[in-house]
Amino acid sequence: MEVILLQDVEKVGLRGEVVSVARGYMRNYLEPRRLAEQATPARVAELEKREAHRAKHEAATFEQAQELAATLGKAEVRFDVNAGPQGTLFGSVTPTNIADELWEKHKIRVDRRKIDLPDPIKRVGRYDIPIELFQDVSVEVRVLVVPEGGELPPEEELEAMEAAEREREDAEAEAAAASAVAVEEAIALVEAEEAVAGEEEATAEEDEAAAEAPQDAEAEGETPRRGDAESVEER
Repeated sequence: MEVILLQDVEKVGLRGEVVSVARGYMRNYLEPRRLAEQATPARVAELEKREAHRAKHEAATFEQAQELAATLGKAEVRFDVNAGPQGTLFGSVTPTNIADELWEKHKIRVDRRKIDLPDPIKRVGRYDIPIELFQDVSVEVRVLVVPEGGELPPEEELEAMEAAEREREDAEAEAAAASAVAVEEAIALVEAEEAVAGEEEATAEEDEAAAEAPQDAEAEGETPRRGDAESVEER
């Protein structure tokens, strides 16, 4: 089904885009979190009108783009965010957030799809984000992601925090992998024990059948056949 995203959704799309998703994903995830709404013809038409209006404020010529690039090259975008002790955000900073902030603080419209941010920012830090303003005109915008109520620590401390967080994630990944291996080994052990038990049961049944076979043969040998009895009487 087609839906309109109300927020940026990682690996799905940006706010305002019309995307196709599974009904179950919409019903169980996107809709309850108010991340999307159904793409009705009326809402799609409204979005197209809004996009057309917004495009009027973006660079329309090479010269305009150069002027915007000169301004943005000196600009700085700051986000005060809720973050953990190791600098990990409780959320993320997306291209839409950057585009919104540039408009709100600098009254400059940029196409958020031209903001070169492959993955949302999920750590505090200083970032130089490339933005394409027009063909052959790009600029790097300085983005600061700052812990709420504080300031950014020196670069060395940021690197140490990131390294510590990476070590923690690696340790958790190793523990998860070790746990998965232990589960697999336990399953393999149970399967092996079941296989041995099955073989022992089959062997016991074979032994029991073999033990009964001679008794049956002996019982058959004690009963003289009719021809043999008549031969004995003639003698």
